[in-house]
Amino acid sequence: MDGFSELRLFALVARHGNLAAAARELGVTPPAVSKRLAQLERRLGVRLMNRTTRRLSLTPEGELYLSNGARLLDGLTELEQLVTRSRAEPTGLLRVNASFGFGRARLAPAISDFVAQHPAMKIQLHLSDRPVSLQDEGFDVGIRFGEIPAARLNARRLMRNRRIVCASPAYLKRHGSPTTPHDLTQHACLIIRENESAFGSWHFSRGKRVETVKVDGPLASNDGSAVLHWALEGRGIAVRSEWEIDEHLARGDLVALLDDWALPNADIHAIYLERHQLSVKLRTFLDFLVARFKA
Repeated sequence: MDGFSELRLFALVARHGNLAAAARELGVTPPAVSKRLAQLERRLGVRLMNRTTRRLSLTPEGELYLSNGARLLDGLTELEQLVTRSRAEPTGLLRVNASFGFGRARLAPAISDFVAQHPAMKIQLHLSDRPVSLQDEGFDVGIRFGEIPAARLNARRLMRNRRIVCASPAYLKRHGSPTTPHDLTQHACLIIRENESAFGSWHFSRGKRVETVKVDGPLASNDGSAVLHWALEGRGIAVRSEWEIDEHLARGDLVALLDDWALPNADIHAIYLERHQLSVKLRTFLDFLVARFKA
């Protein structure tokens, strides 16, 4: 194994702070990463990391190796990017995390088209029911709804998106339409629990006025597609994203309610950790998504 490969491995493990996350990013097993680190330490004749059952920490020698080695890696990365730009073709692997609903319906087809345009690229798409840490889990890009969760993350907006209160015409014919957020307490609401949000609490705003309504109903799920299916069947009132129901609204399958009230921001962003000169593969992928979804 050449010196730059060893240094890259060490920097990756140091960034994650644990072997499992680094192994996932490399597509190998944690014991394989541990073995390569041990080989590096034997070659250098010093211990670079203190190992515990949960975390890894750098020794003083490890800090020195990382701080000076990072400059070498940055220089090599800049050189590789310069050469790659000359042929304008991105190469390599990107690991992407997204929610099940948007990932299946919109992102997976987009990624398929992206790889068709850039056959030297590889994309690993991981779908989850809640956001994961890009750094801890070794992802390059995360697709997120609403406000950006941390200042240290970079983001590009992919799509403007609203959360919309909606119901089927059949439900509204039987039960009438709410005219204020408080009216929802008298209706069967279809509840979804996403992330760590309060279960069954819908937050509305109009100008400076803010109103939180505790809704209830016979049906609840942690899956947005199930809630949408129930809404289309006339089982109750739901809150869904505009990207998901815009065609249903256009066809009249669903009716938007309480249009003069706003729900929390649901714009869709791609977030990433790279701060300075983006790699060609990441920049090309982000540009493709922005053009695809027309932010």
